[in-house]
Amino acid sequence: MLLAGLAAASGLGLIFSLSAGSLWIGWAELRSLLGGTADVLTRSLVVELRLPRALCAFATGGMLALAGSLMQVLLRNPLADPYVLGVSGGAAVGALLVVLLGLGGLALAGGAFGGALLSMFIVFALAHGRGAWSPTRLLLTGVVVAAGWGAAISFLLSISSDSTLRGMIFWLLGDLSQSDHPGAGLLVLAVGLAAAMLAAPALNVLIHGEDKAKTLGVDVAGLRLRLYLLSSLLTAVAVTLAGNVGFVGLIVPHLVRMVAGNDHRIVLPASVLLGATLLMVADTLARSVMSPAQLPVGVITALIGVPLFLYLLRRCER
Repeated sequence: MLLAGLAAASGLGLIFSLSAGSLWIGWAELRSLLGGTADVLTRSLVVELRLPRALCAFATGGMLALAGSLMQVLLRNPLADPYVLGVSGGAAVGALLVVLLGLGGLALAGGAFGGALLSMFIVFALAHGRGAWSPTRLLLTGVVVAAGWGAAISFLLSISSDSTLRGMIFWLLGDLSQSDHPGAGLLVLAVGLAAAMLAAPALNVLIHGEDKAKTLGVDVAGLRLRLYLLSSLLTAVAVTLAGNVGFVGLIVPHLVRMVAGNDHRIVLPASVLLGATLLMVADTLARSVMSPAQLPVGVITALIGVPLFLYLLRRCER
């Protein structure tokens, strides 16, 4: 029932994304588009501009929510989010270096993804060291690496010209305006969700403690490695598509668990649907509220996420 409701909400969110903007597209015009009788302007606006961006927002929100759900189990920390291990910092440095070189488009995506992968391998290598790593060691290593990337970002911003600074800041705050090829993101989301669902029974055991999981035959070390790689790759692709979009990976898993409990066979797909819907709506508001000017989508998710987080905190204190 929950999944069906969230799927319906995702459909409504997609319709809202296709309709809202500097020019409102009504239901009759959308229906004529489906019937192949829409005018050229409507077809161009919806099919070429709004639909690819909405699907990128769907894929990005879904990946961030899924990565957040996995990261909270991996680190056994309710405050964990997809960015806690420094993947976004590495992506940001890679992207900003590309912007400083005067490049964009595929080069920007390649720089961000390359930086994210580099950060992922640095954290894993340092956290593993000469022996097995623990969630605490992984978390501390990620925080330190993220701080290092933060210093590099500050340096790159300080030496950038005024003409490139605005674009850099927009990317750092989350920006879907350049995301017009959703295919790769949707594919990664589908594969990532399938892989996560295969691990869902083991995750249900792991949340009750490592000793119990080992007693029941769960390969805890192998599961940790798979969770780390999967969540990091999902975060890398999400950051490549949209920059740093905060709060989705932190808030959505908690909202889902409030309703669905801790059964990850429900939590994982529900988080994907809710995260995707949230980011689609947030991105639509970002490009509509001050139209024709656009806001970074990260600003909207923060405005939504902060009061939600405070509500969840207050609810947990009761």
